[in-house]
Amino acid sequence: MQIVVRHHSSIDPDFVPAALWTRAFLARCSQEAGSSEMIIALTRPDGTASVHRTHLLRAGLDDAANYQHLERTVKFLLWARGGSVILLSGALATVMSAKLGISYAPGGERAFDADFFQRIFEVPLCFRAIPASEIPLASASTLPLGRHLDGCRIGFDLGGSDRKCAAVIDGRVVFSDEVKWDPYFQADPGYHLAGIRHSLSLAAKHLPRIDAIGGSAAGVYINNKVRIGSLFRGITDREVFEHQVRGMFLEVAAEYKVPFEVLNDGDVTALAASMSLRRNAVLGVAMGTSVAAGYVDTAGNLTNWLSELAFVPVDYRPAAPTDEWSGDCGCAVQYFSQQSIGRLMPLAGIISPSEMRLPERLELLQQLMISGDPRAWKVYEAVGIAFGYAIAHFAQFYTFSCLLIMGRVTTGTGGAVIIESAQKVLVDEFPELHIDLVVPDEKDKRHGQAIAAASLPSLR
Repeated sequence: MQIVVRHHSSIDPDFVPAALWTRAFLARCSQEAGSSEMIIALTRPDGTASVHRTHLLRAGLDDAANYQHLERTVKFLLWARGGSVILLSGALATVMSAKLGISYAPGGERAFDADFFQRIFEVPLCFRAIPASEIPLASASTLPLGRHLDGCRIGFDLGGSDRKCAAVIDGRVVFSDEVKWDPYFQADPGYHLAGIRHSLSLAAKHLPRIDAIGGSAAGVYINNKVRIGSLFRGITDREVFEHQVRGMFLEVAAEYKVPFEVLNDGDVTALAASMSLRRNAVLGVAMGTSVAAGYVDTAGNLTNWLSELAFVPVDYRPAAPTDEWSGDCGCAVQYFSQQSIGRLMPLAGIISPSEMRLPERLELLQQLMISGDPRAWKVYEAVGIAFGYAIAHFAQFYTFSCLLIMGRVTTGTGGAVIIESAQKVLVDEFPELHIDLVVPDEKDKRHGQAIAAASLPSLR
């Protein structure tokens, strides 16, 4: 299967875009006799479901390509939309569901994913082959959160390298602050709890009263309970997690006794864009310590989709970079985060001390960019090229006309290089797509997320 990639990074030339690989594979399916449709449905315990239709080649023609296409597609759907039961319908459904079930199981190649989703939905992942007549209708729950600006509110955002807080009165930010912290590998939940309390106390001092508190954080949160989150990845003891982390935000909410909501930071990013731009069908992507993402649908609603795009596959080369947490290769976190910067800098000839942390390496890169170092430009160009192709791949799974781009990786002149490189890819390779790439201004960067987070709870 021949794949022609028109845009190459000089420091990462072997990148195989998922969008182009998938396009070539589906074109092959349309040309080969015996190819057939495969329907993939993901159901969630709340009764909602996602449905995706694709095609596979006939059995025996190229079984490796068939499995790669299906497994990578299923993985994208799992992390983008979420589900506990994966239903397949098609000529190869029985064989493929059995193979996927072995891979996405404890001890399997995708054991990390299997464990992650069991912790989210509290049931093991299940793969089944069914007739097409039993495929459920696509549905999603809309979350009645956000856009509430009345009263005196606190908004907070917990990132991997800093935590932000803001005091908001009737939609106007009267105070904001940012505090550095290092939550990722802290084994004591008391560190996280103390940091959250500290940020809230800073904002509370600037309000005459507190009517509501809303926040965003990396991870999956359902009814203010922590299902799983990268902020708490250092807490490996399951019993400690269950007793001290799972209900952490419920504990904080009880202290303030006001409406309280915490949501995935990507969703709040998308909500902030929708509120600021007065547009719907928004996909928000924040390139920071990891890759935060969120989605506001065509009706302007947040949904129960996961949108954990850090773990979706975007590079299909056999020897793609491996994510140190999940163990999978070619995932977005290695291309659009501080981890990607750390990976690409040596390829561009920028050598930093081994003990230098990722945020410090990003700062070094930004300084080199300001000084006009061509090596820094190559790093940002590589990120932008990969991002342009990834946007086209995202468009196969999301309906969006606006892409909000945020995060420390996009700060400064390097961010402009990322956007320019991505736009060139989209215009040249995918002219049928009409997606506006939007970077918030400094005011929105500082206040937009805080206002959106603070607006989550309703006072009624």
